[in-house]
Amino acid sequence: MKNLCVSALVLLAFAAPLAAAGAPTVEKKPFGQTKAGVPVSLYTLDNGTGMRAGILTLGAIIYFVEAPDRDGRLANVTLNRETAAEYEEKSFGFGSLIGRYANRIAKGRFTLDGHEYPLAVNAAPNHIHGGLRGFDKRIWAAEPLQDGESAGVRLTYLSVDGEEGYPGNLRCVVTYRLTRNQQFWMEFTATTDKPTVVNLCNHAYWNLAGAESGDVLGQILTTKADQYLPADASLIPTGEILPVAGTPLDFSTPHTIGERIGDFSEPQFKGGYDHCLVVERTRAGDRVPCARLEDPKSGRFMEVSTTAPGMQLYSGNFPAGAITGPGGYPYPAHPGLAIETQAFPDSPNQPKFPSVVLRPGATYRSVTVLRFGVTAAPGR
Repeated sequence: MKNLCVSALVLLAFAAPLAAAGAPTVEKKPFGQTKAGVPVSLYTLDNGTGMRAGILTLGAIIYFVEAPDRDGRLANVTLNRETAAEYEEKSFGFGSLIGRYANRIAKGRFTLDGHEYPLAVNAAPNHIHGGLRGFDKRIWAAEPLQDGESAGVRLTYLSVDGEEGYPGNLRCVVTYRLTRNQQFWMEFTATTDKPTVVNLCNHAYWNLAGAESGDVLGQILTTKADQYLPADASLIPTGEILPVAGTPLDFSTPHTIGERIGDFSEPQFKGGYDHCLVVERTRAGDRVPCARLEDPKSGRFMEVSTTAPGMQLYSGNFPAGAITGPGGYPYPAHPGLAIETQAFPDSPNQPKFPSVVLRPGATYRSVTVLRFGVTAAPGR
């Protein structure tokens, strides 16, 4: 879709040419410890061409992503908390890897091969984001990755059979890479020794003006998704797939996030966006463009492509001051936009949705790529 492609006329190069930039690097530092006394590490990825990203071994969390604006000024553009303890206590998913199952499963149960599996009901009356202690609260083993074109880290976690009610020993790997051409890659893979369900994603909130700059209502979103999943009052899909045309979910042409945020007829959505859009694609598994977010003031933009069938748009609909960032910064309502590339919510209970079942001998794989850049200021 042409709206997701930025014209070469408005793209600006980052401050240093690639040939003259430094080599990508990975640095490891302590980041405190969990409440149980387990050490947490921070891996800082530097692409050598003007961007950095920080990754925590707690929850495979994206702790920061620093990107330059059109004048070369760096800012962290993803919401975060200050300490490991704060992430454990209350994080709203900031930057976390979500699993085993991102989003909701109706009534906290699903049936697989004739066996019903009960799960925690932690978003009454449903299960959400892997349970009471999902992947975002676990410590991941980490291995730095470095070559001439990218800096990265590979994180691994073994979710044992029965953890949070899910069957099978599930070995999960996420690889984050920050490339010299300003792309941030997220590749999720998993294998199991027993049939299970899997839906992994990252729950970062993006504010391209800067994480502590206020709300994102004035930032511009474009999506490549002409359908969405309507949901009931508890945010479980009804099973229908409807067109976005004529709804506040139609971002096929650019709109600010705040322009129609109060226009939903459904009472449960009056607080803002919390909807799953169906990513347009011609063949399952292909990585395709699905979204573009832009901050007009700083010029920063972020283009998203994914192999996932859906993306949950969530506009941070929690009350102002409900959560704080580093230094006690009080996040306002709608402080960031989460673009959660994932399988459809409640797929284990919805046979018409793409399957999320993983069986022994098969490998789950999902890839999402974020490309950062800047546009020229008006009149330049």
